[in-house]
Amino acid sequence: MIGPGTGVRVYLACGVTDMRKGIAGLAALTQDVLRQKPTSGAVFAFRGRRGDRVKLLYWDGQGFCLYYKVLERGRFPWPNADDGVVRMTSAQLAMLWEGIDWRRPDWGAPPARVG
Repeated sequence: MIGPGTGVRVYLACGVTDMRKGIAGLAALTQDVLRQKPTSGAVFAFRGRRGDRVKLLYWDGQGFCLYYKVLERGRFPWPNADDGVVRMTSAQLAMLWEGIDWRRPDWGAPPARVG
């Protein structure tokens, strides 16, 4: 994914967001609902009602970047609306963007015992 590198702060807006919102609308949600500064350099993630769409808002120092992804099949894993806002790592964001359940990743079997 083109975008912020590793180590960036990521905030996920729990519940659903109107996906008709653009940069200005999502920046307003970031301030009013998430209580964060949209130009802080953090990534803010929002999911639509059907769960198959996600938007990421990011300030790169020169302007806002808006990333939008629609899954062909499945839904993005998302916490309940009661949680408000969830802080996640850039690694968890990468898993989310790929449609992997970032809350319970399947790391596979542990390594075999070495001789």
